[in-house]
Amino acid sequence: MSEHNPILITGAAGEIGGVSRTMVDMLLAQGHPVRAFVRKDDERADALRRAGAEIFVGDLLDIADVAAALKGCRRIYFSMSLSPYYTDAVSLMAAAARAQGDIEVFVNISEYEQSFMTFEKMTAPEEERRAWLGGLVSQWSPQQRAHWIAEQVLEWSGVPTVNVRAAMFVENPILTWLALGSLSNGELRLPFGDQRLAPIAGYDVAELCVKILVDPAPHIAKSYDLTGPELKDMRGFAEDFTAVLGRQVVYVPVDVETWNETYVDSAMAAIPHTAEHLKTLTRLMGGGGYRGVTDQLETLLGRPPKTVRWALENHPRVQELATA
Repeated sequence: MSEHNPILITGAAGEIGGVSRTMVDMLLAQGHPVRAFVRKDDERADALRRAGAEIFVGDLLDIADVAAALKGCRRIYFSMSLSPYYTDAVSLMAAAARAQGDIEVFVNISEYEQSFMTFEKMTAPEEERRAWLGGLVSQWSPQQRAHWIAEQVLEWSGVPTVNVRAAMFVENPILTWLALGSLSNGELRLPFGDQRLAPIAGYDVAELCVKILVDPAPHIAKSYDLTGPELKDMRGFAEDFTAVLGRQVVYVPVDVETWNETYVDSAMAAIPHTAEHLKTLTRLMGGGGYRGVTDQLETLLGRPPKTVRWALENHPRVQELATA
């Protein structure tokens, strides 16, 4: 890659600690030029500009904007907030990349669920799907379906792609800001019973994506199924919160649908697409359908992944609660 070709990063105006923003900082620190695709030229865009990124203001759903943003770039990282138009945006970026014709890598941030969202499983009878997914849900969320379609579109496009299928982030609202109210009272209220999860730190995903963008050849046409380093139940998570907050936190299991109604519906009534995705995740995880732990992340990074406790220690909202 010529040092004059910027790397295109979408979703770059996310909050500090988000994957895209962390990637921008990492790439700039390594001396790579970055073009940050943002929706608005606001204070977040200005912070990226001050950090050294080139700012492109545009709409991921406008093909003219997408083509203009891509011009001169040969390496792409694609990320977008949960959206009913997610598939449209991926398809437009893939079409622009194919039309440009000189793309070296398209790093597609996907989801761990894609590792078991096979065509055969998705088209199985409803009761078979329900049993496979843990018993509390028989269908994937519209966002999970969008990620599945996105992977198919990218394969059809012929653009050299790497799918990074990350497990639920430690920074996911389910484990962080939706839980803050009960945490302030010393309780971790979650709907997962005795299930064990292995969420991943956003920092690790950012580091891996940067590694792929800097040296894409070994990764082309691969899909990586990534989890955190260890499976732990919610009592283990409560111990992590206890250590990070400096006060006792106990796990209080809550019925899945009661939790969804109390926390998701009330907080996200204005964004039903996001609400439906989070509710599907809680049903999937609460029923034991969100299975497994892999060592792919450690193999790819050449170091142990960050722990849940590390991610919580570096989460701004959790830290605000710790100092309150």
